[in-house]
Amino acid sequence: MKLCGIDFSSAPTRRKPIVVASGRLAVGRLELTGFELLESLDAFDDWLDRPGPWLGGFDFPFGLPRELLEAWQWLAGVGEALAPGDPKGTRARGDTRAQRGAWAGSIRRVEALARPELVARLRTFCAGRPVGSKFAHRATDLPAGSSPSMKWVNPPVALMLHAGAPRLLRAGATLPGMHAGDPDRIALEAYPGFLARAIVGRESYKSDERRRQTPERREARARIVAALAEGVDRLGIAVRFPAGLASECVDDASGDRLDAVLCLAQAAWAWQRRDAGFGLPPGFDPIEGWIVSVPPGGAA
Repeated sequence: MKLCGIDFSSAPTRRKPIVVASGRLAVGRLELTGFELLESLDAFDDWLDRPGPWLGGFDFPFGLPRELLEAWQWLAGVGEALAPGDPKGTRARGDTRAQRGAWAGSIRRVEALARPELVARLRTFCAGRPVGSKFAHRATDLPAGSSPSMKWVNPPVALMLHAGAPRLLRAGATLPGMHAGDPDRIALEAYPGFLARAIVGRESYKSDERRRQTPERREARARIVAALAEGVDRLGIAVRFPAGLASECVDDASGDRLDAVLCLAQAAWAWQRRDAGFGLPPGFDPIEGWIVSVPPGGAA
């Protein structure tokens, strides 16, 4: 199985491309085989259309919070299986056809909105909520420590969802527990920050701003690479870096290559658990999605 980790950008350019790290599992180790830089969303579409088999960990949210979708009345008419009134996603939900269809329907409605219209809708939702609770959250956000998928700035993950999730749907990929597509092209939501924090805590290891690309951040990237190579991260997967690729990860001050490798490690963890639902928690909300390798209660 070809494994991939994708550090995504909603507006890729030559200066800030989408970075794909490829690898394979061999004798209990994850071998990094190379990087590919995609400088446009059209190039990303072409990459998604490549025949499988492949499994990818994608660094963008696959779904919006159920609470938000219910407020927008986007889930009306899809059946009681959607468990209305359970906005925090704590109730176990069966993987029904109605729920999977509801995910695809919500993503088509997101795609139909221009970016300014999506942002305006998100602002309106937040404006009517109390300070400290402006954003709705998915069930996976707290244990993963991730930003809410409806957030449009710092980081603009809602725009990443807007650019990425509809492309997965159009490409016909399979999203385990969410959408049945081509079984040879499997997409899972990844989040490199979840893995990086187990190594360097809250210490920053990257920045797109030149003035913030400090020796301290470079040293943090070096520690992450060393921990991955030794297999001491929370996934317990040792990454073999061929000559030069470890240095690329350390030298890339934006952290894009390193983030792609972290997503690749999460993809490898999922592949090891392919016979157990790719390690996704039973009953996770198929409307919201779940970040692979994140247990429901978080990790120490």
